[in-house]
Amino acid sequence: MSEAGRAAPSGARADGKRKAIVEAALLAFLADGFDVSMDRIAAAAGVSKVTVYNHFDSKENLFRAVVSGQLHNALSVVEQLVESRLGDSDDVRAELTKACRAWVTALTLPDMMALRHLVVGESKRFPELGETWLEHGPNRLHEVFVTALTRLNQRGVLDIPDVELAVLQLSGLVLSPNLVYGAYGRTPGKKLADRLIVAGVDMFLGYYGTD
Repeated sequence: MSEAGRAAPSGARADGKRKAIVEAALLAFLADGFDVSMDRIAAAAGVSKVTVYNHFDSKENLFRAVVSGQLHNALSVVEQLVESRLGDSDDVRAELTKACRAWVTALTLPDMMALRHLVVGESKRFPELGETWLEHGPNRLHEVFVTALTRLNQRGVLDIPDVELAVLQLSGLVLSPNLVYGAYGRTPGKKLADRLIVAGVDMFLGYYGTD
């Protein structure tokens, strides 16, 4: 089904066109903001505007598809690391550091930072855009970390009374400085970002560890 609830074009050819539209839309949105015309997106994708609307019946729905797709691609590696390794790891510090490095890398890529800024800027006009970011980004990864940390609790490796709060604290230690300073156009840089990750993980485990 399309974003409007009607049947969307299907088949290999339609899938190729949909992919081309989303890729063209990402570049167009990043270059000219949300007010870029659908005509320009269609031309960049090599399709007609009618085809764009057949797949996405509004610019908002197309933008949501761009956001959800970019977040899925960026966070899949982080999600896989946390789900497959962290909860049952015998070296929690190493696995948590690895996952946090992937997390920070994924969300501080230039295109991802630019897309995040665009979502923030348009959320007042279109609150659903912010909801899409939360659903496919922070909320999705939050639940993955909650599951892994709960498992570590059950194993007696960590002692976390409030796992939901702990995930927010971890994000604040390793990710938030990059997002805060990046919002003003200047990230901490790779060396400082890694120092924040390593020190943040040590602080987190020092507080919640059972050793």
